[in-house]
Amino acid sequence: MKDKKVSPWAWIPTLYFAQGLPYVAVMTISVIMYKRLGISNTDIALYTSWLYLPWVIKPFWSPFIDLLRTKRWWVVTMQLLVGAGLAGIAFTIPMDYFFQLTLAIFWLVAFSSATHDIAADGFYMLALNVHDQSLYVGIRSTFYRIATIAGQGLLVILAGSLERWTGKVSFAWSITFFILAGLFIGFSLYHKFILPKPASDRPVAGGVTNVSDIFREFFHTFASFFKKKQAGIAILFMLFYRFPEAQLVKLINPFLLDPLDKGGLGLTTEQVGWVYGTIGIIGLTVGGIIGGICAAKGGLRKWLWPMAWSLSLTCLTFVYLGYAQPQSLIVINLCVFIEQFGYGFGFTAYMLYLIYYSDGEHKTAHYAICTAFMALGMMLPGMAAGWLQEHIGYENFFIWVMLCCAATIAVCSFIKIDPDYGKQEIEEKA
Repeated sequence: MKDKKVSPWAWIPTLYFAQGLPYVAVMTISVIMYKRLGISNTDIALYTSWLYLPWVIKPFWSPFIDLLRTKRWWVVTMQLLVGAGLAGIAFTIPMDYFFQLTLAIFWLVAFSSATHDIAADGFYMLALNVHDQSLYVGIRSTFYRIATIAGQGLLVILAGSLERWTGKVSFAWSITFFILAGLFIGFSLYHKFILPKPASDRPVAGGVTNVSDIFREFFHTFASFFKKKQAGIAILFMLFYRFPEAQLVKLINPFLLDPLDKGGLGLTTEQVGWVYGTIGIIGLTVGGIIGGICAAKGGLRKWLWPMAWSLSLTCLTFVYLGYAQPQSLIVINLCVFIEQFGYGFGFTAYMLYLIYYSDGEHKTAHYAICTAFMALGMMLPGMAAGWLQEHIGYENFFIWVMLCCAATIAVCSFIKIDPDYGKQEIEEKA
């Protein structure tokens, strides 16, 4: 099928929906599933935080996506591999050593998903001209968000409904992952036929003979990242701006699911799908949209502090939930909405700073390295969060998260930003 006959509407929504779902499955759905299957908070936080690693080291193997095969081939193949991995998870959930087996397969899905991200974003730039890239950037972002709601919301609600109808937690989650696997196999087959075939989508000229040149250029680009002004401060900002949220996010779902006598709120799986996976995501999205509008009008420097405080102070809602343990779904939904709204609003400053710091000769590569530090900043604090919570309880854990907000404020004190940056039209990044 020739490129000119394929409308971007035929593949951009499905491509970015397929990009969002595996990340949600690995990072969020896995946490809820393991909690419902009886895994401790310590193990959940530790081992699921390790699953961030493929996104941390993604820049190191991205050159090989250019070297070997086309972006189109990588997209279709990774979607098929993700589908196979999700089916493997579904098969192994009922087994005796399900935790070890499913974790191993989640690693496969995570690496496949990270590789798919590289290929999909590269394909987007190759298949569209500059005008169309700008035109459809909002569409790709929208469908990525829809994938997040579908994963954290609808799929979790489905799993909860199956738990209630069948009375078997493991069977319910197996069926859920089989459905997800079938969806991805369908995506792979659909994109195999529908994705355009741009002439520019080809392996690096000369094939494997250019390996040494690719490595040389990669290390030069990598080194130049650390030679930029305020490199040390920038890296600290990337690692610590979300230090409180990196810990909180790993325990939100366990807290919502744990019974009252264990300090939780005792919600059902279905209720968690609505509270965190739907209302929470809406709050996150609305906060991000308003944050973008504010930054576009006043610039990043003007809005950095309001956004940092927004991200920090809204964590107080979980201090309240931890101590009061309200049973009103309205109150719980409101608190989660406020916290996620604050996070979405505050996260805008973080993403804009990554774009700001990446600007220059190697903009794309430097942005990829920034996202690696972004993932590392979520991975490391999250690993110990479950252990800490089980030792001090939810109430004290949420107090600890509030104290960690000092790290967010501290790193904001040292970064320097051009006062005019962000006032003009801000180009959204994937």
